[in-house]
Amino acid sequence: MKFKPTLDKILETILVIIMAIMVINVLWQVGSRYIMQSPSSFTDELARYLLIWLSILGASYVTGKKMHLSIDLLAQKISPEKRKPLNTLVYVVVALFALLAMVIGGSRLVYIVASLGQTSPALEIPLSYVYIVLPIGGVIIIYYSILNMKYPEKEEDRSISDTVQ
Repeated sequence: MKFKPTLDKILETILVIIMAIMVINVLWQVGSRYIMQSPSSFTDELARYLLIWLSILGASYVTGKKMHLSIDLLAQKISPEKRKPLNTLVYVVVALFALLAMVIGGSRLVYIVASLGQTSPALEIPLSYVYIVLPIGGVIIIYYSILNMKYPEKEEDRSISDTVQ
């Protein structure tokens, strides 16, 4: 549990940096297209790749904060005693998905793309750099899912859906 606050802070910092770069990138894209009448060739591709990283790392981050999107109709209908096993089941399924799809599948994707030497057209960076976020995000989601199972929410903790309502 000592590593969690450090990981949270690292993810927060990375997400803020990615978002700032995305804003600057998109502003440059709009400015070069409409003001200078000469669209930049790399900005569209960079925005796409940054969005991939932002999405995967953002999903990892919110898993750790227990703020991930969920449909909680069933959880609202059952008693508090039955919520803990349900939450455990949900975190097991999330961890299994992260392991199978993100870690194993993502690692295979990175390996294949790297062995083929694929690069992005405009930025000319190896696409394996773009896709490496899949196994990284998967490992982080598994870590947070294990922590969430080990330290379940207390009854007085409120979910994001409670605050939105």
